[in-house]
This record gives sequence, C-alpha cells and structure tokens, in this order.
Amino acid sequence: MRAILQTTSGSAETLNIGETPDPVPAPGELLVSVKAFGLNRADIQQREGKYPAPSGVTPILGLELSGVVIKVGEQVKRFKAGDEVFGLVSGGAYAELVCLDERMAIKKPKEMSHETAAAIPEMMMTAWLNLMDLGNIRDHGSVLIHAGASGVGSAAIQLAKHYGCKVFTTVGSAEKADFCRSLGADVVINYKTEPDFKAVVKQYTSGKGVDVILDCIGASYLEGNISSCRQDGKIIMIGLLGGSEGKLNLGHLLVKRIQLIGSTLRSQPIEVRSRLTDSLKTHVLPEITSGRIKVHIDKVFSFDQVKEAHLYLEENKNKGKIVVKM
Repeated sequence: MRAILQTTSGSAETLNIGETPDPVPAPGELLVSVKAFGLNRADIQQREGKYPAPSGVTPILGLELSGVVIKVGEQVKRFKAGDEVFGLVSGGAYAELVCLDERMAIKKPKEMSHETAAAIPEMMMTAWLNLMDLGNIRDHGSVLIHAGASGVGSAAIQLAKHYGCKVFTTVGSAEKADFCRSLGADVVINYKTEPDFKAVVKQYTSGKGVDVILDCIGASYLEGNISSCRQDGKIIMIGLLGGSEGKLNLGHLLVKRIQLIGSTLRSQPIEVRSRLTDSLKTHVLPEITSGRIKVHIDKVFSFDQVKEAHLYLEENKNKGKIVVKM
C-alpha cells in the first residue's frame, strides 16, 4: 500500500509518499480502505520526534480516519466488508489501508461525507473526555477554552454551549474571534490585542473566575490559568504549545483548592477509548447529524499535499479541522 513515510524525524519535508506492506487485521479488527484522515497537533509532534507512537503501534502518522471496510478479522461481530466507518486509531491513518479496532469503529451516516467523518473522532472525543468526564460541566458552569478556533477548541465550545455553560475563549486574530462567536462563545479574548486574559475573565465573572479551563498552551499560561480559575475549579492540560516548564506557586492551588489535571487521549487504555466511542455515538453524533453541533473543516488537502497540510497547521492558519482526502 501507499503511505506517508519518514526515514528521519524533522520538518514537514521529511514526509514522503512510499510503499509499505499492507496491514493484517488481528482478531477484533477491521481492515479499512482509507478515504480521508484528519490532521492533529500530535501528528506534528510525532513527526518531529517529540511524541513517539506507543509500543507496538505502527510509526506511520495519523490518529483518525474514515473509509470502507474491505476485510474483517476473527471475532468481529458488528461490521462486514463494504461498511462505511470512521474512528480513532493509535497510528497509521496516513495510508491507503489501516486496521481499526471494532470497539473504536462507528458506522458512517450515509448522508455524511468521508471528509466530515474523518474530522470528528479526535476533536470530539478529546472535548468529551476533558469537558464531560474530567470537567463534569453538566452543572451549567463556566468554561475557559484556549485556542478556541482549533479543531478541539471548536468542538469544545459547541459541546460546552450545548450543556448550558458560559464559554470564554482565547484566539489570535479578529477573524478567529468572529469564528468562535459564530460557534456560540460568550466572551472571546484576542490575545494579540488583550494579552491579559485573566483580567477579562475576572471582569466577566465578578472576580470569581471560571469553573473549568481547557488548556493546550501549558507553561506560559499557567499563572494566568490559576488566576482565572475559581475556587474548587479545574485546570485540564491537554497540550504544551507554550512550553512544559514553568514556575508554580503551590499555595495558590492549595488556597483555591484547584485541581490541575494532565490529560491525553492517545495513551488511554482501549477500555476508556471504547467508552468514549460509545459516548460519541450516543450523545454527539445525533447532534451532528441534526445540525445542532457542526463539524467545521477549514481546508481539505489531497494525499500528495500532506507536506502543505502540515505547514498550514503549523502556521496556525486553520479555523476548525484540516483533512486530507485520499
């Protein structure tokens, strides 16, 4: 099969189309002909050698896909050859063929394109895991979502609004601010013109702060996050775009009784990821098919434009997801 391969870690220029043996489905797996796959920041980190694939997982990039089942392994019960599916994998989606665990597979609605389906798993399951399971936002609280125009950010804003939260978000341009408002964000902070996001949060919460903060920035936002978090609130770290090392005054966490939670999706046990798949099927997919939650795709690239797609994501140009079509 054709796949995007690397002989060394590094820039987008290290990505090249090559040939590699077809994967063979193990018991409980589907062999899927990939029609489209989504791009994620984790792909860039793995490409650079900073986020290696878990033990036993193919080094080929790619965490989410949509396609057609062409073969099923032993013990598969819910799918057959010819079914259109989408889902989350631990690696390997940047290829013509990939093995998908049956527990992670979702039947694609007929009216949904493969490009849209491929954009869903990582961002929606990340948003659900962190806002619903860890953040427990069902109590109609307030949420601060950093990088609101990203794929995960766009999903998190809509999910939080769907469950009655007041949503604050940070962005880097006026265009992205308008995009986040269109998703339902209540208070949008452009850090280029309002660098002190904690002052804005305090202004609109009467000094109390928000209940939950979803942060992909890391060290450079740590102090501001603690200041913006209300008593008994939660800061959930899902990325380190602003660095991994910073000073932390434990006294502030102690006095405000703040929970600081680290969270990644890829390393979760299959039992957790399959439960998230069930939550996506039950709670989120019906909202997507009804149009109440939208999947925003910024740009679709072709398979031979993967380098350009990576550069586009690295330059932080996107509003919503970037997808590659086979």
